[in-house]
Amino acid sequence: MAKLVIVESPSKANTIKGYLGKNYEVVASVGHVRDLPKSTLGVDIENHFTPKYINIRGKGDVIKALKKDAKKADDIFLATDSDREGEAIAWHLATLLGIEAQQAKRVTFNEITKKVVKDGIKNPRPIDMNLVNSQQTRRILDRIVGYKLSPFLWKTVRSGLSAGRVQSVATRIIVEREKEIEKFVPEEYWSLLYTLITQNKEEIKFKFYGDQNGKIALKNEEETQAVIEKTKNNPFSITSVKKAVKHRSPQPPYITSTLQQDAYNKLGFQSARIMRVAQELYEGIALGKENGGTQGLITYMRTDSMRISDEAAGAAENYIRTVYGDDYYPDKRRVFKAKEDAQDAHEAIRPTSLAFEPAKIKKYLSQDQYKLYLLIWNRFLASQMADALLDTMQIDAKNNGYLFKASGYTVRFQGYQVLYKEEKETDLDKGALPAVQEKESLTIKEILPEQHFTEPPARYNDATLIRFLKEKGIGRPSTYTQIITTILSRGYVTREKKAFKPTALGEITTQIMIEQFPEIVNYEFTAQMENDLDEVENGKAEGEKVLTHFYERFEKELETALQSVSKDDIEIPVEETDIVCEKCGAKMVIKSGRFGKFAACPRYPECKNTKPLDQNGNPVVKEEKEPKPTGEKCEKCGADMVIRAGRYGDFIACSNYPTCKNTKQIANEIGVPCPVCGGKILLKHGKKRTVFYSCEHYPTCDFSSWDLPLAKSCPDCGQMLYMKKNKNLIVCKNKECNYKEETETESEQKI
Repeated sequence: MAKLVIVESPSKANTIKGYLGKNYEVVASVGHVRDLPKSTLGVDIENHFTPKYINIRGKGDVIKALKKDAKKADDIFLATDSDREGEAIAWHLATLLGIEAQQAKRVTFNEITKKVVKDGIKNPRPIDMNLVNSQQTRRILDRIVGYKLSPFLWKTVRSGLSAGRVQSVATRIIVEREKEIEKFVPEEYWSLLYTLITQNKEEIKFKFYGDQNGKIALKNEEETQAVIEKTKNNPFSITSVKKAVKHRSPQPPYITSTLQQDAYNKLGFQSARIMRVAQELYEGIALGKENGGTQGLITYMRTDSMRISDEAAGAAENYIRTVYGDDYYPDKRRVFKAKEDAQDAHEAIRPTSLAFEPAKIKKYLSQDQYKLYLLIWNRFLASQMADALLDTMQIDAKNNGYLFKASGYTVRFQGYQVLYKEEKETDLDKGALPAVQEKESLTIKEILPEQHFTEPPARYNDATLIRFLKEKGIGRPSTYTQIITTILSRGYVTREKKAFKPTALGEITTQIMIEQFPEIVNYEFTAQMENDLDEVENGKAEGEKVLTHFYERFEKELETALQSVSKDDIEIPVEETDIVCEKCGAKMVIKSGRFGKFAACPRYPECKNTKPLDQNGNPVVKEEKEPKPTGEKCEKCGADMVIRAGRYGDFIACSNYPTCKNTKQIANEIGVPCPVCGGKILLKHGKKRTVFYSCEHYPTCDFSSWDLPLAKSCPDCGQMLYMKKNKNLIVCKNKECNYKEETETESEQKI
């Protein structure tokens, strides 16, 4: 083997292999290969915050294969993602392979195209230790907060909880918005619309504005009727007619945050879905031989830079002039400037080649891939196009001292709007207004008063939360999705009609954090920490000093909190229902378990009654199943065998039961793939009605478990989680990982 290229993703490896040819072997590390241990803090605080890295459990085969390939290679190129995380992975790989950082051949690709990949291989650089140190500082900072705060929450709130530096801030944002909604008191206001007739018998709709002193807000019906009474019998006089040509300029190409916001608003995609699909488009899609095989379709999707290369700008100009005409290209090439704190290592998100028009390659894309690619394509091209031109008209009229306004527009030239348009780009009413002259008199055709009430602030959704995080400087492009995923998986926040609503657990945890660790959940402090990490990345600050400055105050707050707060001080409120427990008469409360929310009797453990709930919070009515014929005959009496419902699930029984008690098990699938071979995991019954789980391929695959395997991965190490038998506890069985998560099952709850 002459040359070895190591990337993170197997799909990216396949794409790059197609570009480099036979002299290159391209392999994937499948993400990180080394990390801090799960069982301990893994940071020597007293010794300059030195991290203690270990090989990640489960990556042994990958590491062994990488070392084997490296021994055969004449050159090794580390081609992990071109951000802090990717740089850190490259450094860990170099350490494992015995390569000095300054001797390493580090290559990065802003886009996975043949030219960019080959250029990158020709121009390797050393590992950027500033980037690595920035990532390490963040990792150590988050590890200290998580491992020091989580035990405090176990002691004071509930075992199995976890805390995080940025996730706690994000939860606070959602909790505080909920408080705003709860405290909101609607205020009444009125609008007043007049339909007036011109001298040419044409209609114009005028909105009440105010008087010569300025705008007047109509707060109630009395004020509205007073205006009507003073104007209804008088003619209107035109005081001003203004015509203008209004320019609308396009938005810049996408950065990570704007892509997530727009894809949520226009496509309804949640953050994790957006980034997963964007990753697929970046790493490469098989487009058939006629399109050169597998191609990366967009540039790197984790960026907050609005910059585009001269080559891309030139290609956009040629495409626009050819397809739409010269009028659709501006007099001067557009250049967009990012905010001062933006990282400019990457370009904005754009198509890698304008040869791959969405319509031409649609058949090779999944529905999600096509929708997102089309959105990125349109936004990029629109950003390079000419302004839209609107012919606008604004008319002012007066009546008995009051002022009224009408406005409208028509599109003179579509410009960039031929491709892309914001939902709310103008406050004008679409459509032309009839021609009128100043001092012209108009008569009233209709008066329409309408009552309104102010609305409470809306709950945050994926788009608005990411916008808030971006505006406040909390998190970075690579962390937005992780933040949302974490607060949902930890149970601090739930989705309700696509919006985020804090749980009782999220509210009480936020309250404790604000009282005991105000700095951790402070917006400005969190944003400053991000700036400090940027300074480390730029070589202007030392990671140890950043950590020391933070830890000195945090350690004191933690010590005080541990001494002053106990579990007796904390009470998590429960949500009462109108469902009456038929066993004891108490009103049932809503609890959460591994299958979602359910109603439970608050008198547990005296009364253990529970009821499953549907999505609307109503009790699920269980229907009795009729025995279903199997087509088999009972080997004992010759009668038909049927499927019956039992306490432990369906089973096969003789239709002559109870005269004939012949029964057989049904190996029920639980809908979770085997972690060893990927087969189906089946629920089986042992002696004395014991329940266990095993792979359908047993004994070829020897996977089995007394605990319930879950279709849920450990947030710390990524391995399968299990529900402990007869305990309200979810655990990770990775010996290097001590992750535990307390839950409440339908059979056993802590009330």
